[in-house]
Amino acid sequence: MSHHRQVDSHPAGFQIGSRSIGTTERCFIIGEVGQNHDGSLGTAHSFIDSLGAIGVDAIKFQTHIADAESTPFEPWRVKFSKQDASRFEYWKRMEFTEPQWLELKDHCEEKGIEFLSSPFSIEAVELLERLDVKAWKVASGEVNNVSLMQRLSETGIPILISSGMSRMSEVETAVSICRKKGVPFSVFQCTTAYPCPAEKIGLNMLAEFSNNFNCPVGLSDHSGEIFPGLAAVALGCQLLEVHVTYHKEMFGPDVPASLDLDQMKVLVNGVRFTERMVSCAVDKEAFADEAEPLRGLFTKSLVATRDLKSGKFLVGEDICLRKPGTGIPGNAIDDYLGKPLSRNVEKGQLLKVDDFLNDRESSASE
Repeated sequence: MSHHRQVDSHPAGFQIGSRSIGTTERCFIIGEVGQNHDGSLGTAHSFIDSLGAIGVDAIKFQTHIADAESTPFEPWRVKFSKQDASRFEYWKRMEFTEPQWLELKDHCEEKGIEFLSSPFSIEAVELLERLDVKAWKVASGEVNNVSLMQRLSETGIPILISSGMSRMSEVETAVSICRKKGVPFSVFQCTTAYPCPAEKIGLNMLAEFSNNFNCPVGLSDHSGEIFPGLAAVALGCQLLEVHVTYHKEMFGPDVPASLDLDQMKVLVNGVRFTERMVSCAVDKEAFADEAEPLRGLFTKSLVATRDLKSGKFLVGEDICLRKPGTGIPGNAIDDYLGKPLSRNVEKGQLLKVDDFLNDRESSASE
């Protein structure tokens, strides 16, 4: 069984717009709309409103230009659409015009979140470059597209590399292109499965990428669950991307691998809670001092089980442990067994130190 290691701390970091990406900063959360807008510009805008209200750092789309990336011979991964005769026609239906993309980007800026979109062709890169995007997200199927990677690296802005279906050698090639141009980059663990089962999430690769490439690392999750993202952040990943849908019964190929908006809200809040947990060490001694007022409420004291006369040497049957813990602590019971009482004690009374003869008084009475 493999063990998941904490991501090592590295100084390499960069900016995406106003957001800092790096090991000392909070996790950069990307809500991936992908094709879940189903070609509707209005739905795409509504996702920006919804995800902006939830508190993501960025929203990501996919920029498809069918004539530049595909042919009518492209096969379906899963034949899900009856209205599109081919995968090529589906990509055509997913296209937005440049003015429409600009609308979406401006809307993101109004909501205070970063606009990202994965390009699937050089033409898509050029379109998004004209929009002044602040980072590139390279889709899993494009990592070994060397011409695309080289074109992205020429822009000088950060490149987020998804490793979904790539061999390590292909990821290394993509990283080398970034390094050659001096472009900031991050590598995402991603498993191309929709939805992705727990045993294939691959959290072990976070530390692997961190150690191998000395860069911020991320998780691109397709499980449709909140748990991988929370676990990844606890392990130290600096970027998290998840697909988002309005409802699990909506139409689209990515819906089964998506979180609905309620799940997304829980994830965002959970990530921020996890970050605070991980970043704040607890000193048990200091906390015990701080919690001293509570100890009297939750701990137990030595209590008389029956009426006891002064001079009585206590035996086990004379004492029990009961709340509150404002008397002699229960863990001190052995210190008081066999000691004589200095006064009468009633049944149910919390025993106190003054109820016992001290050692000198005890010796004198003998």
